[in-house]
Amino acid sequence: MNSADPKHDDEAALIEFLSSLMDYTPTIPDELAEHYLGKSGFQCPDIRVTRLVALATQKFIAEIANDALQLCKARQSAVVKDKRDKLQKDKRLILTNDDLSKALREYGVNMKRQEYFAESPSTGMESAARDD
Repeated sequence: MNSADPKHDDEAALIEFLSSLMDYTPTIPDELAEHYLGKSGFQCPDIRVTRLVALATQKFIAEIANDALQLCKARQSAVVKDKRDKLQKDKRLILTNDDLSKALREYGVNMKRQEYFAESPSTGMESAARDD
């Protein structure tokens, strides 16, 4: 066979990459990745597979965070243009749920806000009085 065989080069690169996963510690701990993989019905004794999934998840989260950051910067620069009269002294970026929601939507993930139910203070007081 030819030494410049692309199949052989791809296989060698894959073997090298998989062996490098043994020395790599992803941001997402192995135990957490194993937990969620197990909840989905996936079980594999090879830690390299777990770390590969954790690495892919880390990349996915980083892309979403970066997209949300870009949306935040665009939103805040639009606000500054609208309010040219005021000098903006505070250059902090404030990431909102709307920024995150828009970024997630680009990846096909719909984020819905949790509905909040609050009892009136008098209702809470009545149930507390009954417990006494």
